[in-house]
Amino acid sequence: MPALNIEYTEHELAAIREAAAADGKSIKAYVHDLSVREQQRRDFVDHAVAFWQVHREEFDAAFPEDAPAA
Repeated sequence: MPALNIEYTEHELAAIREAAAADGKSIKAYVHDLSVREQQRRDFVDHAVAFWQVHREEFDAAFPEDAPAA
């Protein structure tokens, strides 16, 4: 399985270690899950923006008081 070697400062690693412990995970699992969740979040936002752009006129017509001023 592909892997990465990531360098952190002592301060950064201590913060990651603390966050991983609070989540009950190893550092490796914590960093893995965090990076995967971030990519999923970015994909969600990209799809939400695309959906908004396609349906913007519908939203503006349905909620004219919330439509941006021209």
